[in-house]
Amino acid sequence: MAQKDTRPPKDTIHLGASELAAAIKAGDLSAKEVVDAQIRHIETVNPALNAVVIPLFDEARAQAKLADEARARGKPLGALHGVPITIKEQYKVRGTQVTLGATNKIGNVYEDEGPLVTRLRAEGAIIVGKTNIAQTLLGYESDNRVYGRSNNPWDLARSPGGSSGGDAAIIAAGGVPLALASDLGGSVRIPPLFCGVHGFKPTMGRFTNDDFPNELLGYGQEAILPQPGPIARTVADLVLAMKVFAKTSENATIDNVPPVPWTDPSTISIKGMRIGYYTDNGLFSASPALRRAVEEAAEALRKLGAETVPVAAPDSFEAMRIFLGVMSAGGVGRMKSLLGSEKPIPQVADAVKGMGTPRAVLAVLSRIMAARGQHHNSRVIGSMGALKTADYWRLVEARTDYRERFQSELDAAGLDVLLCPPCAVPAMTHGASEHLFPAISYAFTYNVLGAPAGVVSTTRVRPGEESDRKLAKDIADITAQQVERGSVGLPVGVQVVARHWHDHMALAVMAALEAQFRTTEGYPFQRDVPVNS
Repeated sequence: MAQKDTRPPKDTIHLGASELAAAIKAGDLSAKEVVDAQIRHIETVNPALNAVVIPLFDEARAQAKLADEARARGKPLGALHGVPITIKEQYKVRGTQVTLGATNKIGNVYEDEGPLVTRLRAEGAIIVGKTNIAQTLLGYESDNRVYGRSNNPWDLARSPGGSSGGDAAIIAAGGVPLALASDLGGSVRIPPLFCGVHGFKPTMGRFTNDDFPNELLGYGQEAILPQPGPIARTVADLVLAMKVFAKTSENATIDNVPPVPWTDPSTISIKGMRIGYYTDNGLFSASPALRRAVEEAAEALRKLGAETVPVAAPDSFEAMRIFLGVMSAGGVGRMKSLLGSEKPIPQVADAVKGMGTPRAVLAVLSRIMAARGQHHNSRVIGSMGALKTADYWRLVEARTDYRERFQSELDAAGLDVLLCPPCAVPAMTHGASEHLFPAISYAFTYNVLGAPAGVVSTTRVRPGEESDRKLAKDIADITAQQVERGSVGLPVGVQVVARHWHDHMALAVMAALEAQFRTTEGYPFQRDVPVNS
């Protein structure tokens, strides 16, 4: 008869993926111990968060058993051996559905998996579940009619962001240390900002999109591509995930993935870097806490030997014009194929309506909104609408010119890296994103530019710095002020941007910032349970 294990349970929910992998490799923890502990924790916090929407607990436990048996046999272990992770709902994971939050696609089950999920499994990662998303991936809140709404562990009345909000929420609450997410307009940066964790969007095109179902995502449009990227508890885990993902592309034979070698960020010195920073992008003002976070980050890097200089932001008006133009160029055809007869949720409805309205009509509406003081959303409406082929080509040309100007400006200023807010506000209250698209311009600008960009959480909103906005007629400003009220204690952080293919430079700066701020008062450590529903 086997002797009962009387050892006290080991703490796993506060460890990163790198730490868990090392402990499992050393025999200090078994994969079974880790997976069981994390599943129990998910079961505790998930009822309040609704972050993990497709649990894969039985499969995960079976995989953990196999992982421990492999270790016992002395089999070489992968970089993530026995580490529990989550995967965003849009990814093909065998035996699971991909709906993109559309009821029309319930039961759309895949048995094949793409290169990134295959690589994660090969490195020993154990998938414990798939996570919630924004309806059709278009929104900045993880809410849809298939799985319902996800909540932020720091404040259940607020959103964890979107479209990768489920991943960020469950990581912030200690459910898993690492997740595979994706970013088309800020989806691996906004949720980590809102939830006090870290995320990284690689250079556009660095990794394959073959893990996404083509028929659901409507490929053929390549002006701005979604990019797979990790969300994690620590920057070290982002680096580990990027190293794992890079193995799929270093010797790639896929024609749309360049074989870019991976450079270890730990080989990069902050001393001697020239880093630009800005706190206002000229389109929508950032809150006091987010401005402070950037200024504190610049000062911290200055003390580490970097030269930090204030710079002008890239043209955010042009970024919005290009982003919205590209996203709506095909009209509502893709949306209709996804949603069928289903009504879009309010946070997505205006986008869908804008895509299906003739541009001439939207131009008139834009002028009317501007005359009524709705300047921010007037610009949003004025950038949308279906395009003729020739007009779309002009938009792609404008995107290319925009990128070339950005690179030229970096060259002229001799900049290695940029710092800026990831968003204009901290975690939004539920429903607020309907009126706050301009606030996200700090993120989607770098999707248009295709540059690598990550978010590192560094601090929290302090008393007295919730908001300094003046009330105006503009619904975006009013909503932003409402979001900022009551935001004391919420996490905030910094967006770090590097040159194309210099992902390692951004990650090196992010690691340095995490190390500097992790010991300071107010650092947004994991949001511990209990989380009350």
